Amino acid sequence: MRALRRLATLCALFAVSGCTTFGAGLDTMASDAETGSIRAGYTSTRQPITFETAQQSDPQSVIGKSQHPKILAAYGGAYSDPKLEQALAGIVGKLAAASEDPTRVYRITILNSPNINAFALPGGYVYITRGLLALANDSSEVAAVIGHEMGHITANHGIQRQQREQAAELASRVVSEVLENESAGQIALAKGKLSLAQFSRQQELQADALGIKHIARAGYDPFAAARFLEAMDSYSKMRNAFQATDPNLDFLASHPSAPQRITLAGQLARSEGPPGTGTRDRDRYLAGIDGMLFGDSAVEGYVRERTFLHPGLGISFTVPKGFSLDNTAEAVMATGPDDTAIRFDGVALAPNRGLVDYVNSGWIGGLEPGSVRQQRIHGLEAVSARARGGEYNFDVTVIRLGSQVYRFLTAVPAKASVDAGAIASGVAGSFHQLSAAERAALKPLRIRIVEARQGDTAGTLAARMVGVEAKENMFRLLNELTVDDAVKSGERYKIVAE
Repeated sequence: MRALRRLATLCALFAVSGCTTFGAGLDTMASDAETGSIRAGYTSTRQPITFETAQQSDPQSVIGKSQHPKILAAYGGAYSDPKLEQALAGIVGKLAAASEDPTRVYRITILNSPNINAFALPGGYVYITRGLLALANDSSEVAAVIGHEMGHITANHGIQRQQREQAAELASRVVSEVLENESAGQIALAKGKLSLAQFSRQQELQADALGIKHIARAGYDPFAAARFLEAMDSYSKMRNAFQATDPNLDFLASHPSAPQRITLAGQLARSEGPPGTGTRDRDRYLAGIDGMLFGDSAVEGYVRERTFLHPGLGISFTVPKGFSLDNTAEAVMATGPDDTAIRFDGVALAPNRGLVDYVNSGWIGGLEPGSVRQQRIHGLEAVSARARGGEYNFDVTVIRLGSQVYRFLTAVPAKASVDAGAIASGVAGSFHQLSAAERAALKPLRIRIVEARQGDTAGTLAARMVGVEAKENMFRLLNELTVDDAVKSGERYKIVAE
């Protein structure tokens, strides 16, 4: 039974409302100080034009312009880093010059999101997350992603999509409704996240073809597209093995699946030249992402292996060994052995309302009234209770902190040998307020570029990473190393550190 079903069951049995979300060329390039966007513009005489000027003559731009603020709000805003923006500027400028229409202008926005995603809107708006940039290993791979999205714009796929879906506004469409596989249950979609409807398979393959042709024309390695698709496929498999699946904001969820697409990308690349054609521009790219934020930001709270810490809220808790934490848009989720799942979120509650009354107010389906028990956790008022629903046993613990109530919902299959109460007691018992010193000491994780020295191995470099699970697996994933690949002395590699 997949983690997706476990989490969907949790959401279905508990009518959770009011949740707290823990998240809250080249010479013609410019960085927009307000939006963190990168703008590229060309004319046939190579006279630079601004993105704003081009919008005036592009009827499609009104669509992208109207959705741009919503995109920023949904993905944590724009991520601004002059060094990184300069690295992307070179890529975008070369691609624009090599495109079918060099007069078209683009606004590339780096989104402040750890999710791996990229997409485009009509009018030249292209978005790429810092999570995707962390996974890429050279300029050619980023060029492949941006070239693909430019292909959608060049082929007017966004307009075609809009014409097919005139009844639905981009900001409120559902990414995916009910999975055809009944056993997987219904996906609980994140509130307020923009649902970027999928392009058709034919459109995706057309964008692949255009993108690979463009990157080859721009002088980049055309095999980068297939290489990065393989990297994303590996990432997806690793994430699904350690975390609950969250398809809402994932590149692979909104684009065709990998195997056949990788094969086709390889065939398209070979039509542009043999392996070794074009540049990868690895060193310049790695220098650009050195120091880039990795994972969640302080606004969303940090996951450090099995511990969640939120400096803004001043709280922390830890899940047992064998569990994996995932800081999603709606809540902090944990999945563990025997199909056990934990959800942590928060709601506002009037100070004069008792916790026992709140627990008994009807938001917990299948509540066992006699199980409601008052307690104190690290000096904080708390109430726990048990519930039954379907094939699951539940334990619910609520903890009051000021005007906020934090909730732990633990679900264990009824046939499982583990006790929901015992797991819940341990997790809720670890909940505590962070001291001023602890809050001040918390720092975000960042991508750091290090040079391998004589005697270094994937294991020794991975040991330098902090805040991530399965360190060597993550190191190999970030650096596109197979289990048989050895690190090379003098080569530069990505690690995750503070």
